[in-house]
Amino acid sequence: MSLTYQHVFEPGTDPHTVPLLLLHGTGGNEHDLIPLGRQLAPGAALLSPRGDVLERGAPRFFRRFAEGVFDLVDVEQRTHALADFIATAAQRYAFDPSHLTALGFSNGANMAASLLLLRPESLSAAVLLRPMVVLEPKHVPNLRGKRVLLSSGRSDPLVPADHPARLAEMFRSGGAEVTLITHAAGHGLGPGDFALAKSLLDS
Repeated sequence: MSLTYQHVFEPGTDPHTVPLLLLHGTGGNEHDLIPLGRQLAPGAALLSPRGDVLERGAPRFFRRFAEGVFDLVDVEQRTHALADFIATAAQRYAFDPSHLTALGFSNGANMAASLLLLRPESLSAAVLLRPMVVLEPKHVPNLRGKRVLLSSGRSDPLVPADHPARLAEMFRSGGAEVTLITHAAGHGLGPGDFALAKSLLDS
């Protein structure tokens, strides 16, 4: 099968370090999170796809009708497409998908959350930086054994205040081990976010 997303893959140099799936925010690309991935998980294999939806020229992972209003049919279709891409990439690049950890920011964090809810076999853990609730499935899948870190900003103008806690509870209802941390921050990231992400990756 062909690899359907434009992407960057960096092979790992440390077999004891879990591979990372890097998912950028709106307007980013497949190169944005590579330096952060190298910093947080030296020696890890890095898989970084570019979102294949354009919103006024800005790459994203799924469509929306307006800020915070999502095309849920498109979300589901593109979540499954990304999960299929991950499975193909694991074969092509010979990394273990059962240990794959997502590191996603904003739209990328929302896509990682959607993977956990629709295709949980795609990830073993996820670091969600500034996520919000996009999907609310009637039945949350079995997420036992998976670890999820949510890092939110108390003054984030883009994420409704109740969304991080709602999303955390959704994952907990599936049996995931969930940590939710709220910073005195907005939508942008800072050292506290990176320290938290490293704590999950190192554990």
